Amino acid sequence: MRNLVQLIFLVFVPVLLIGLLIYDIQNLPGYNNLPELQEKYGEKKSDVTDHTRFEELKGPFRDAHAITAACIKCHQERGHQLLKSHHFTWEKEEYIEGRGVVYHGKKNALNNFCTGIAGSEMSCNRCHAGYGYSDKNFDFTNPENIDCLVCHDNSLTYEKAKGKAGYPIDGIDYQQVFARLSTPKKANCGTCHFNSAGGNNVKHGDLENAILVSGKDVDVHMGNDGLNMECTDCHQTKEHVMKGRYYGLSSTNQRRALCEDCHTAYPHKDGLLNEHTLKVSCKTCHIPTYAKVNPTKMSWDWSTATTKLDEKGQGVTIYDSSGVMIYLTDKGSFTWEKHATPEYRFFNGTADHHFLTDTIRQVPVQINRLNGSYADPQSKIIPLKIHRGSQPFDSVYNTIVQAKLWDPEKGKGALWVDYDWDAALKAGMEYLELPFSGKYGFVRTEMYLPISHMVSDADSALSCKDCHIPETGRLAGLGGFYMPGRDHHAGADGFGRFVILVSLLGVLSHASFRILSRKRRIAAAAH
Repeated sequence: MRNLVQLIFLVFVPVLLIGLLIYDIQNLPGYNNLPELQEKYGEKKSDVTDHTRFEELKGPFRDAHAITAACIKCHQERGHQLLKSHHFTWEKEEYIEGRGVVYHGKKNALNNFCTGIAGSEMSCNRCHAGYGYSDKNFDFTNPENIDCLVCHDNSLTYEKAKGKAGYPIDGIDYQQVFARLSTPKKANCGTCHFNSAGGNNVKHGDLENAILVSGKDVDVHMGNDGLNMECTDCHQTKEHVMKGRYYGLSSTNQRRALCEDCHTAYPHKDGLLNEHTLKVSCKTCHIPTYAKVNPTKMSWDWSTATTKLDEKGQGVTIYDSSGVMIYLTDKGSFTWEKHATPEYRFFNGTADHHFLTDTIRQVPVQINRLNGSYADPQSKIIPLKIHRGSQPFDSVYNTIVQAKLWDPEKGKGALWVDYDWDAALKAGMEYLELPFSGKYGFVRTEMYLPISHMVSDADSALSCKDCHIPETGRLAGLGGFYMPGRDHHAGADGFGRFVILVSLLGVLSHASFRILSRKRRIAAAAH
């Protein structure tokens, strides 16, 4: 009878508990919905519309503004929607704890790549979804200043000109463009987002032109041999306002595009893995590396800009042995990395930002500080690219300063044209109407860029041993909590040793009892 009770306890009870756990997981909302998602996104339908049959688009057009006027003649509400879109306003009303309501966006943001657009709008604003944003007097209320084609051209022949404040290049066959208009595709979004900060994959590291031609080994969602998803499948749009936040600019935990939107909070068959999602973002495990095809810029030292010129006084470009640019007279020195390993932080969806008017209080200066901690119930561990820079600051006022970088003419103080830091900083700060003492140095800065793309499938995701090991694990530098296998804790370790000791004693006692019992039975049988 006793053996039967032991058998029930040792075999049937664990089986029952496991069965109940599996039943519980399988009855969670959205459990294991991958087949459903594959069916939903696996079927692609063409949404290209030939607009050449519409009289309004027959042309000719006096300029790009006239094309937009023709578009909104039919799509009447779209123009007003775009006037409220962050892609056009380059500014959002947001609340930052300790600062209150601020108006922040690309028009006034500071970064440690090209530092900011002020004074250089003619060049930087090639990526603005509009026409003619050449200076701070641009009219954001005129719908005819919107560029519809940059997002909706599916012919891949529309292109914005360099140094022309967002106007298109000459010679475009607009009838060819009008014949293939559609919802935005990866190529449309990538025009700016793949090439931000001056070139392919420079800024983000997980967004680059290779995504357009790569397979699911680079990105399991966008790979062209898999689901071949578009950006707008996740960054869904309502009245031309897209879901998703870029925390180099954003501050609030609103309208974020989350993995859970599709995969739910219970995507795994393993209940233990689902428990991890309470404090660990899906991306932490499923983006083990980024910059999988082409390298991304990891640091930018502005202090070396203008220091190297050729014998004619012209700028020089230096490449390393692999053909990667490591110095440019215009911009300074760079380091790059391919197959980069993310860094990790707790993040609750909110951020603070360093403004040009802020006094430097610590070095390195955090251009955008991501808020979060283990104790914060809204926080999860996320993967990051941390871009490290060295950029000019006012050594008297102890504030970061911004240079005028580009101008179509020499002698206007633009650094990339005149190679003169004093003139460039003076021109830049005068344009911003901010004080500048005339004395400057260079200060170390950090910018935090959450990694969300180049997602790997389950077979290529991180495993337990990547994190749950001491000293060399992925999360070795992330403190404030106890992680089994990584950390030592006197109480936990002592209890563990106690359990092992008790278990060992139990096994030895049981074995000794069985041996003694057997000897007694043998002795009794002999008598």
